[in-house]
Amino acid sequence: MTILTRRQALKLGALAGGSLILPIGFQRRSYAGDAGSPKVPLFSQQLRIPPVLNPVRSDATTDYYEITMKKATVEILPGLKTEIWGYNGITPGPTIKQRKDRQSIVRFINNSVGTPTSVHLHGMASLPQYDGYAEDLTNPGQYKDYIYPNNRPATLWYHDHAIHKTAINVYMGLAGMYLVQDDYELGLPLPKGEYDVPLLIQDKQFSSSGKLIFDNQGESSQMGDVIVVNGVPWPNMKVANRKYRFRVLNGSISRSYNLSLSTGDPITVIGTDAGLMGAPAQVSNFRIGMAERYEVVIDFSKYKVGTKIVLRNNHPANNDKYDNTDRIMQFEVVRTESDPSSIPSKLRDIQPIAESSAVRTREFRYERSNGLWVINGKTWDKARFDGNPQLGDVEIWKIYNNSGGWFHPIHMHLLDMQLLDRNGKAPFAYERGWKDVFYVGENETLRVIGRFGPNTGAYMSHCHNTVHEDHDMMNQFMVGTGGPDPIAAAPPKNLPAPAL
Repeated sequence: MTILTRRQALKLGALAGGSLILPIGFQRRSYAGDAGSPKVPLFSQQLRIPPVLNPVRSDATTDYYEITMKKATVEILPGLKTEIWGYNGITPGPTIKQRKDRQSIVRFINNSVGTPTSVHLHGMASLPQYDGYAEDLTNPGQYKDYIYPNNRPATLWYHDHAIHKTAINVYMGLAGMYLVQDDYELGLPLPKGEYDVPLLIQDKQFSSSGKLIFDNQGESSQMGDVIVVNGVPWPNMKVANRKYRFRVLNGSISRSYNLSLSTGDPITVIGTDAGLMGAPAQVSNFRIGMAERYEVVIDFSKYKVGTKIVLRNNHPANNDKYDNTDRIMQFEVVRTESDPSSIPSKLRDIQPIAESSAVRTREFRYERSNGLWVINGKTWDKARFDGNPQLGDVEIWKIYNNSGGWFHPIHMHLLDMQLLDRNGKAPFAYERGWKDVFYVGENETLRVIGRFGPNTGAYMSHCHNTVHEDHDMMNQFMVGTGGPDPIAAAPPKNLPAPAL
């Protein structure tokens, strides 16, 4: 394993007499051929689908799961071995699939990664003590049972959220998908089963021997030169000439993407972070920031067997460009099949929250100040709350990014919100749904609206460039009064753990 900050790598380079080839990432760049990773033939490996995790046991109301965080040695680059930290020793971790309103209890065991962890089920309205509060740490030799209500159907993901260690822990592999479905969604004629496919997109940087290199470019960002999807670099996916549903998650540390098809054909967006949209939106491309999820349908029926279509990345501003980071993966049409699926003109009922119902407006400025990543001029402080909405209050949050030098995907824990406008203009068509991450681009101001609940207590809000988050671009709000303490209410316990 090689986890290097810029300062550490420079020091190692000096000790090695200059024999260590430092990644190009140590220079501030907008384009370079690569960052020193070994060359990988594009589309030479097949896409892998993470396994679905089975419960340890189930009862009338609850499914019980167990996941151990482990170091493992895997082959990501052909012929080379890479150490990862994975949930159950794989990355991405196993997918959990749950039905709405059926409770999960997931035991996360930390006994071999050698660092404190905290698990955040991103998109779940968990109680504060099960939300992955950044300072609610499970140390090596401990475990914690997280309780999840599964109260909304959506594409979620679970990932590490340890204070000041989130970026490295996630980069090393601590991330996985979590899907909640209900009878209504399953009753729609959308693609199902093997035609409903998770795609977790990330970027990585490797040494010549295959070790992961973490370079945060002076506490700014981690930009890799190898694109991986479900842990496979630039994979190929063999498809039938029919419709597929893809649950796209940007699991990168600092890189955003603008996705399109090489054929120029449209992509139909059917869902946002918090589940299905009200109606599908057909787009030629869509921008996706870190931690955002979009559910899309791609129709391969127009293509002849043998056709190859590339999912392309059109490089949003302030992302480092390398030779092949403009490509994500390839779809190869290999067979003909009938297709009983269709895309309804109405997906579900989404009522906009009226601006007139808001009881107050808050303003948050995300900035770089005196070398620090700050919100309203302040860094993280677990003793400070920057808002105290009451349970059921509707608020408008005005989010500012007054810089042209970076973008910020802003994540609110607990609640889903709606985007009112960006720089006074209507949201993009694909953003018109419930969301928990909002892409605040360069020199952009967003207004979002939400109803605070369903729980009381302390919840975080932060930039999901996890390098920024780790360097304290994070704050918190308190919903109501008297909620559970996020650290003391359900502390981790020492191993060995009893049976679930």
